[in-house]
Amino acid sequence: MTVALDINNLHVNIGENRILKGIDLTVREGEIHALMGPNGSGKSTLAYSLAGHPNYEPVAGNVTYDGVNLLDLEADERSRLGLFLAFQYPVAVPGVTVAKFLRQAINARRKALNPEDAGMPIPQFRRLLREKMDALGIDQKFAGRYLNEGFSGGEKKRAEILQMAILQPKIAIMDETDSGLDIDALRIVAEGAVHLHDTNNMGVLVITHYQRILNYVQPDRVHIMLDGRIVESGGPELALHLEENGYDWLREKYGAAEVA
Repeated sequence: MTVALDINNLHVNIGENRILKGIDLTVREGEIHALMGPNGSGKSTLAYSLAGHPNYEPVAGNVTYDGVNLLDLEADERSRLGLFLAFQYPVAVPGVTVAKFLRQAINARRKALNPEDAGMPIPQFRRLLREKMDALGIDQKFAGRYLNEGFSGGEKKRAEILQMAILQPKIAIMDETDSGLDIDALRIVAEGAVHLHDTNNMGVLVITHYQRILNYVQPDRVHIMLDGRIVESGGPELALHLEENGYDWLREKYGAAEVA
């Protein structure tokens, strides 16, 4: 049975402010969806709300994931079910290598599923890590660096692609993964995401401002957010239309205030 992330009439507050105002969206395992919109439209709020950030308060609606009420679960429980959030600005973890971080992450997931699990043996983990790094074209030396410390924007995003490869989520939310990347880094990161989609049947929700990442991560569906709502949905041609015409036609159509 295909896993689905099913969002119905989701309303979310940050403090006293209503940011999401009735989101309806379904992303199934194996599908690629793009979510676009101007700054302040609520795209990242949706990502963090789905991941379980405590500052984002769902006040109406529901979200089911693989038939489970996602809003009843803590962030780590959502991750163990197979939901992954790739951050726009991944934080540095000084003193913790990429390899150690990934081994701790996979062992935490195994332990949660089976409290008697002693963790993945080091030789097995090393083989797994080498295999995934080779498949993604990542230099083996990368594993010995402290996570995100001194990393370029592209290296931070490649580290998150590597996390996806190790943890094998069923659905990944990529929150403006293209932010701050040059063309070469964008291509490498996007091709990594496509590789995981193709090999693991991973569902993807790409949150972005720009068409350029969609040249590589080609979506099945494109959605546009404005003022906390999804106002338009369509095929890949919708992103091209948005690239050519901007958001003014949407503001005129839906009466939304201009947002930078």
